[in-house]
Amino acid sequence: MTPATSPLCVALDGTDRHWIESMAATLVHSAGWLKVGLEAFTAHGPDLVRRVVEVGPRVFLDLKLHDIPNTVRRAAANCAALGAQMFNVHASGGSAMLRAAVEGAREGAEGPPPKVIAVTVLTSLDADGLAELGMDWQPEELVVHWARMARDCGLDGVVASAREAAAIRRACGPDFLIVTPGIRPAWAATDDQRRIVTPAEAVERGADILVVGRPITRADDPAAAAAGVLEEIAGRN
Repeated sequence: MTPATSPLCVALDGTDRHWIESMAATLVHSAGWLKVGLEAFTAHGPDLVRRVVEVGPRVFLDLKLHDIPNTVRRAAANCAALGAQMFNVHASGGSAMLRAAVEGAREGAEGPPPKVIAVTVLTSLDADGLAELGMDWQPEELVVHWARMARDCGLDGVVASAREAAAIRRACGPDFLIVTPGIRPAWAATDDQRRIVTPAEAVERGADILVVGRPITRADDPAAAAAGVLEEIAGRN
């Protein structure tokens, strides 16, 4: 499995820039994607994104844009201009905002625009968490509703728990990208994720890209941990 075909996305969630760049270099031969999220971006800004883009492989810029449509359009153009091959927005921002994100991605890209995906229900939320927010939905129902909306607005896919991947696939078709956080190998701790699955289960349920963070980046040997995740995926049958 090469980086170009690997479904593994490693989350470089940290503040120390030396650690982030070192981890990117360590994992470049096993991960298909490297994720730069809010913690790293707020510490080091666009320059870090450019650096990780240089290291490779593909970069998923995980900023979860959520604002009025015009602001999101301009921010999306900036994400594209940084060289990120994928970034995300919150589906809860509504259809006008989602369409603006797609427009911005096209405006900011020098070549093919990055993939734009919508965050559905965070994997730290369950039915009780949604109820606390005043949302009388089961997680899967809301995820599928938002996934359909994202597809209709021209987005490439969604971020969702693998627990909902099969339902999303049925609702949105075979070409709709499903990016799944909350992935935990059988040997890893669950930490603060509630709706989690193993790498093998995620792929079996239809996930395309598996986001794994601490089980790899906090391991004594991150490269070996990444290899272990890929072995789980390869041996799922």
